[in-house]
Amino acid sequence: MARKTFLLVDGHALIYRSFYGFPKELTTRTGLLINAVYGFSRILLTTIQKEEPTHIAVAFDHPEKTNRQKGFAEYKANRPTMPEELQPQIEIIKSVVKALNIPQFEIPGFEADDLIGTINRTVESLDKELLTLILTGDKDMFQLVDNDTHVYMPGRGKFQQDKEYDIEAVKEKMGVTPEQVPDLKGLMGDSSDNIPGVKGIGPKTASALIQAFDTIEGVYEALEKDDPNPVFTPSVKKKLTTDKKIALISKELATIVVDAPIDFVLKNCTVASYSKQEVTDLFLELGFNSLIKSLPQDSFETDIQEALF
Repeated sequence: MARKTFLLVDGHALIYRSFYGFPKELTTRTGLLINAVYGFSRILLTTIQKEEPTHIAVAFDHPEKTNRQKGFAEYKANRPTMPEELQPQIEIIKSVVKALNIPQFEIPGFEADDLIGTINRTVESLDKELLTLILTGDKDMFQLVDNDTHVYMPGRGKFQQDKEYDIEAVKEKMGVTPEQVPDLKGLMGDSSDNIPGVKGIGPKTASALIQAFDTIEGVYEALEKDDPNPVFTPSVKKKLTTDKKIALISKELATIVVDAPIDFVLKNCTVASYSKQEVTDLFLELGFNSLIKSLPQDSFETDIQEALF
C-alpha cells in the first residue's frame, strides 16, 4: 500500500529553476515577464497530479538577511541580486499559491531550507505514515533524506527526467550518506552559496575523507592521531591543518536548521478545497489557459478529506 505523501515545496529554489528554465518570451499582454510564474505553476500542478499528496505546504525565503549572513558575512555574498525581471513575479507566484489554498511559510532570519528542515522534522515526529516529498532543485536538501523523507527534483528540458531521491540515490549521487552531506560540503565547499570549505580539497578527496572517517570532526581526530590512511597525503594534511577553522564553519553553514521558530500545525496543511474559479480567472488573466486543465479536480480533495477524517 502506497504511503500518504506530504508535498513540501522549496519556493525560491523552484522559482529560480523556473526563471532560468522557461522561455523569456512568456509575458502578459502588457509585456510583464511571467516565465517563473508559469514554470512554478506548471511544475507544482504536475507534481500534485502525479503524486496525489494528502498534505501540501510551500516555504519561501524571507527578503531580510539570514542568521547565516549575520554570522558569516561572506555567505552567499557572491550571488547577484535578484534579476529585475524576476522581482515582480514573486508576489504573483504567492498569489497562485494562496489561490490554491496552500499554506505558505516565511520567517525573517531563516531560509526556506530551514523552514523545510523544521517542518520535516516535526512531521516525522507526528505521523509515521507520511512520506515527506521535498520538491526542490537544491542538492542541499539531500541531507534531510531518510526512510520518511525523499527529495523530488523536476527535470530540465526534454532530456532530464524528474527524479526522486531516497537514501541510496543520494549516496550514488553524492558519494556519502544524506547525513554526511554537510560534512562533505564543509570540506569541499559550495561555490553557489559561497561556502569556502578547505582550499584545494575537491569533491573526490572530500568524499574519500568522509567515507573513511564519517564526519569532519572524525577527519581531524584521525589527523591529530597521525592515522596512516593513504588519503592523508602530505598535501592534504597541510590543507586540512591550515583551514581547520573554516572547515568547521563551512559545515555549520551547510547544515539545515531543524528547530526554526515556526508555527506549524500539520492538520492545516491537509489538501483542502479551493476556489477553482479564482484560480481559473487568475490563469486566464496571465494567459495560462493550458494550465487550467491541470488543476486538481473536486474528487481529489473530497477523497482525501474522506480518507483522513
